[in-house]
Parts: sequence; C-alpha cells; structure tokens
Amino acid sequence: MTRKYAFVGLGHRAQMYVDALLGDWQDTGRIVALCDTNRTRMDYYNRMIAAEAGAPVPLFGPEAFDQVLDLADTVVVTCVDAAHARYVCAALDAGRDVIVEKPLTVDEAGCAAIAAAAERSAGTVITTFNYRYSPRNSAVREALATGEIGEVTSVHFEWCLDTIHGADYFRRWHREAEQSGGLLVHKASHHFDLVNWWLGASAEQVFAQSALRFYGAANAPGPRPARGHGAPELGRDPFLLDLTSDPRLAGLYLEAEGEDGYLRDRDVFGEGISIHDNMAVLVRYDSGALLTYSLNAHAPHEGYRVAFNGTRGRLELEVCERVWTPPHAAVDASAAGKEHTPGAWERLTVHPHWQRAREVPIENAGGSHGGGDRLLLDDVLRGPGEDRLARQAGHVAGIRSVLVGVAANRSASTGRPVRLLDGGTALAPEEQETAHAGIARDGAGA
Repeated sequence: MTRKYAFVGLGHRAQMYVDALLGDWQDTGRIVALCDTNRTRMDYYNRMIAAEAGAPVPLFGPEAFDQVLDLADTVVVTCVDAAHARYVCAALDAGRDVIVEKPLTVDEAGCAAIAAAAERSAGTVITTFNYRYSPRNSAVREALATGEIGEVTSVHFEWCLDTIHGADYFRRWHREAEQSGGLLVHKASHHFDLVNWWLGASAEQVFAQSALRFYGAANAPGPRPARGHGAPELGRDPFLLDLTSDPRLAGLYLEAEGEDGYLRDRDVFGEGISIHDNMAVLVRYDSGALLTYSLNAHAPHEGYRVAFNGTRGRLELEVCERVWTPPHAAVDASAAGKEHTPGAWERLTVHPHWQRAREVPIENAGGSHGGGDRLLLDDVLRGPGEDRLARQAGHVAGIRSVLVGVAANRSASTGRPVRLLDGGTALAPEEQETAHAGIARDGAGA
C-alpha cells in the first residue's frame, strides 16, 4: 500500500525523510501535506516536492493540524523536541501512524501522555534511533548475544562531541533546556537507548552531575557578537557560523528569520544558554549491570568508546568519527560533515578470559552512519521484515531512553539519586527518592 505522509516541523531534521520519499523510497508513499510555524521553511521543501513530484502540496500552520490529519495516514514528526508530544498524541488520537525523531519527547509528562495515547489508539509509533542501525553498533549487539563475554556486569561509555558538532547545540534552539531537555535528553537519549537495547534491560536508578563549563556567557573569552551573520569576525572566529556558506542553511533559516525571528547562528558564548556541556551519569539496570556514562560537548575530536565487562571477558568498541576539528569547519557549514573524514576509524575487540584478544570485523556499507541511515529508512518506510536484532523502536523504547535523561537532569539539579519504575517507563515521585540520599547530598552539586 502506498502511504500518505504529512510532515510537522520543516527544519533540518525533515530533510532525510523528504529526500527519501522523493528519491529511492518514492515507491513506498507520497508527501501530501506540510505543517510548520514558518511559511518560508515550508516553501523551501515544497519547491523540492514540486520539482520531483510534479506539484506542490498544501501547507498548514499548527492551528490547522486537524486538516493535516485529514489528508494523511502517517505523520512524520521532526519539529522542536518540546512539541513532539502534542503532535504524536494528536496523530494517535486520530488513528494515524507516527514516525518521530528522537528524542520521543523531553519530559515525564510528555512520556505519560504519549504512553496513554498509544494505549488507546490503533495507530503505531516508530521512534527513529538510527544509531541502532549503524553496523558497528549492530555488531556489538551480535557479539554480546553470543555469550562469549558472559553476563554483562558493567558498561563504561564515553561520548565526545567536538567543537563543530557539540558547539552547534549552543547556537540553536537546543540551547534552551525547556525546548530540548538539554543534551542528556536530546543527544544522550541515543546513547541510553543503545545501552538499553544492547543489554535488553531497563534502568532502575540514576545519579548524575552536570555543568556548563565551556560555552555560555560566563565562559566567554572576551566581548562577543550576538550571532555569526554580519559579525566582523565571521570567517576568522571558528565558533561563528556562516549561514551564507550553505544554501540549505540560508534557505531554511537566514531567509526565514523575518517571519519568526529565530536565529540559527547565535553565539555559543552568549546569554540565555540553559543546557550543560559536561555530564557524568551512573545508572543501575534491572539486570544488575551498572553503567558509567559521560558526555563532553567541546572535545577536539569526535567519537566514542564503550566497554562491556562480563563474567567471561570484556568487549570494547572504539570509534573515531572525526580525528580533529579544522578551524574553518564551523564557519563553513559545508565542511562540517563527519562522513568519509580522513583518518576516521572504528575497532571492535573481544577479550575473553584466559585467551588472546581478537578483533571482530565490522561490515560497513558506507554512507551516513556507516550505511545505518539507509537501513533505518528501509525499516521505517518498507517495514522491518525479519530482523534478528530487533532494531525498530516503538514508543516504549523512546520513553525508556528519554526518562534516563530526565532522571539524570533531576539528579544533577537535586544532588540525589532518582529511581525509575515500571520497567524504566516512569519516575518515582521525588519524595520517595530517599535511597542513599545522605551520601548523595554529601557530594551534591550540579
């Protein structure tokens, strides 16, 4: 059956799905409507649709979302994170299927609303965790499933965002915690989902610390412009983004500013930043495994390391996605992509007890996320088929990943551990979070 897709939120995130439905996956469905607060951004994509499909599609503001639902059977939600729950719930209540970008939502209330809507609806929710489909991450799940390292007792996970990728969260709407949930929700939900999926387990308790140590006005190296566009230092200051260097950024954001005043290139050392750039999290799982996780958003290179200690050995994945950060890349957005970066590498190694270590081969198909994005699009738009790795994620996986981040944010702000209930799909009331509270308060600080 050819499906009818409507999009809500026409920023950068929408492009992968629009390109797919106008390109290699056009046989799976057609785009029938666009919904956004900004007409310029909708026009940008509608020109692409008209060029490829032969005609533009109707455009709607958020107040007319009911009309969008009348036209579509599937809604693709790629708007600001804080608005996800509103549109996911409305689509489900209309009996529509939903494809939603991670994070599923940003807070406990949004998770509860989506869970209730999914329970009463015939519609389905797919949360698009593309990192599950990356060959190296799929290889980890397969390696753990063999049982070669035994039962996993602990996981050590470090993620580094460099001063291209990491800095970008502090320019755009993500810098406002109420819009994105901060990096522990917006970005780390990817990583928490990977651990949940790798282990086949749910988080039970979370303790965290976080801080804004590099970006923000308090850390500014001196007087700063409010934004990149028009700044005298543009082209010389690696932290200033040049929107005119990329026609897509110019079309979606610079040319759209007159409608809503949204600035895509705010200074990363400016006022109004309410998210953190250094985070450390401890998680206990219902399997008994312990996770130590860290996220840094101002590293000189980009990549991650994850190690699994088991009762029979150890498994290690090391990934370098960008070896170093060229000083021109932030001001030239076309140079910011990580794919095919010279010197990038990945290595998966198993260390069994009493045996020599050996490297596990990773089949990389090429393309974004090692070919993972194409696998995701096949799964989402054509159906999962027989996937022994169970990579397609629904709303429950989305909730479990978000709530680890929500719990971490709460813990970092209170200095106390936070318990998760019902298989990681709910947080314990704050007044009940008394386990080890004395120890936590002794080391409190966020």
